[in-house]
Amino acid sequence: MSTLITPSTDARMAEIIEKVHSGVRLSLEDGVYLYESNDLLTIGQLANEVNRRKNGDKVYFIENMSLYFTNVCESRCAFCNFRKDEGEEGAYTLSGEEMIQYVEQHIHPGVREFHIVGGHNPHVPFQYYVDSLQALHDRFPDVTLKAYTAAEIDFFTRISGLSICEVLEKLQAAGLKSLTGGGAEILSDHYREKMHVDKAGVAEYLEVHRQAHRLGMKTHTTMLYGSIESREDRIKHMLQIRELQDETGGFMVFIPLSMQPKNKNAGIMRRNSAFEDLKTIAVSRLMLDNFDHIKAYFINIGPQLTQVALSFGASDVHGTILKERISHSAGALTPEGLTRKELIWLVKGAGKIPVERDTFYNEIKVYE
Repeated sequence: MSTLITPSTDARMAEIIEKVHSGVRLSLEDGVYLYESNDLLTIGQLANEVNRRKNGDKVYFIENMSLYFTNVCESRCAFCNFRKDEGEEGAYTLSGEEMIQYVEQHIHPGVREFHIVGGHNPHVPFQYYVDSLQALHDRFPDVTLKAYTAAEIDFFTRISGLSICEVLEKLQAAGLKSLTGGGAEILSDHYREKMHVDKAGVAEYLEVHRQAHRLGMKTHTTMLYGSIESREDRIKHMLQIRELQDETGGFMVFIPLSMQPKNKNAGIMRRNSAFEDLKTIAVSRLMLDNFDHIKAYFINIGPQLTQVALSFGASDVHGTILKERISHSAGALTPEGLTRKELIWLVKGAGKIPVERDTFYNEIKVYE
């Protein structure tokens, strides 16, 4: 049994510490208590202990590239500054050939994953989204296609008249290998109503991932925090994801996404604090005992805080990305991507072992 460097004298925290040491699953009440506690060092040490049990000192990253076929979207989520209306200045919808030209201009040797998301564009048929993947798969057969959010899949069922399973099977036939984690936001009907999340609801989001897992896909999942939701809402979000993971075992990683203001010039009081970001990563690691990985997303929290997060439960720093747009359109102040050398430096600088991986966390190279 490990000993905390900063032993807590709080009886409630002592109970949670004992649960973590003994491998006992934390409850809703435990999670809310941790979120309301200011004892960040104890929470972080507990999360670090859990992460080390699962991953030792290894921290994972991937050479990947973010692609966005269209920013035209029928949804008007309150937190989004990426979407455009058809015909609006800056709106675009790329053909498969246009995307291939873009990729060929920007890709570099070593990229092994395309991370593909975009708007819910009702002005093109479902076949457009299938053909988009097929074009990339045909031109870059060795690059894994991680594409579309659960909300996009739900949107595809509505414009095609197909079931979730039928949509996923058609996309798989075109080369889809994994779903991205976006579209979850906060899994609360009240939150989604207040934030005008007029896309897949809680049940639909979970069902898309359930169906994907049944088809053999491993997927990612997220939580967008830092707006109107309560801390209890965040824990309930994690518990719903944890319950589905118990059922299917299909999630590879949980990605807490720190909400960005729409204005890049917004002051620090409009952003989540570093304290809140670290606590969220640590609490996620403690609550999601059936997940192998918690991701520290440097696009939202910055490279330096990402380094610190590697001692607060995180075991993944995402990837090279190359020209991220969604968080930056919403006010992110971070780099649009990092090189392999920068990611290795970031991880080693935190006293950890960088591991280059593929989409499915198979190890490609360990940089000891």
